[in-house]
Amino acid sequence: MSTHKNATSNWTESIQVKRSLFDLRLKEVWNYRDLLIMFVKRDFLATYKQTILGPLWFVIQPILTTLMFTVVFGGFAKISTDGQPKIVFYLAGITIWNYFSESFNKTSSVFVTNASIFGKVYFPRLIVPLSIVTSGLIRFAIQFVLFLSFLIFYFFKSGSLVHPNMYAFLTPLLLIFMAGFALGTGIIISAMTTKYRDFTYLVTFGVTLLMYATPVIYPVSSLASKYKVIVMANPLSAIVETFRYAWLGSGTFSWGALLYSFTFMFLLLSIGIVVFNKVEKTFMDTV
Repeated sequence: MSTHKNATSNWTESIQVKRSLFDLRLKEVWNYRDLLIMFVKRDFLATYKQTILGPLWFVIQPILTTLMFTVVFGGFAKISTDGQPKIVFYLAGITIWNYFSESFNKTSSVFVTNASIFGKVYFPRLIVPLSIVTSGLIRFAIQFVLFLSFLIFYFFKSGSLVHPNMYAFLTPLLLIFMAGFALGTGIIISAMTTKYRDFTYLVTFGVTLLMYATPVIYPVSSLASKYKVIVMANPLSAIVETFRYAWLGSGTFSWGALLYSFTFMFLLLSIGIVVFNKVEKTFMDTV
């Protein structure tokens, strides 16, 4: 009998018929961290494996988007850039926004995209969306270096306009906020798409609308008071504005606004993980 107890105490996995909705098994996710790293490598290599330019698309995409914004919004529409050079202003918003949008778009279809893997082998399903927001950091790092290159150029060309400051150290925190929003919102949408595929078609459109509701192509200071309140009610707005304020020295910064963003993100992420935990038990019956 004692031998049996010693043997079972060494088990690394336990298959149970039921578990609590709030039993998130985060320790189990940590135990599978090697698998997380493997998925990160897979996501990065698979995305551009069969493209001619490969990872250069990480650079080409934000450059083309910045040029388009510069011509359309800065040139034709004459939208204010808070006195900042147009290219570096738009590139700052695009750099931090792209991390959220890419992570959210991929996370929102995680159940449907990975149904074949989920149906064959067991591992903590939360590993997959976590790998998506983690691999997105590689893309962000490349685009951030591009942004810094333009920032340095304009700093020496027009140093009186560009003023990086001590709040630049908040960048990792801002990325955590963005990752939390992308993960929380994405897995909620992903859970819905297991039954209602219509959400898949609304994601891209919804992200575009959300971008216009976030100060990516315009500064909050250029808005009338009634619109400023609406835009700042979007918890992503404070993150983008803080990033721009930290690296360009223009825009709005508020600890209270960041606290609001964190609270919103934490609640959204908590709800998302609980929903994900519930749906993963039965999604194979509906996918």
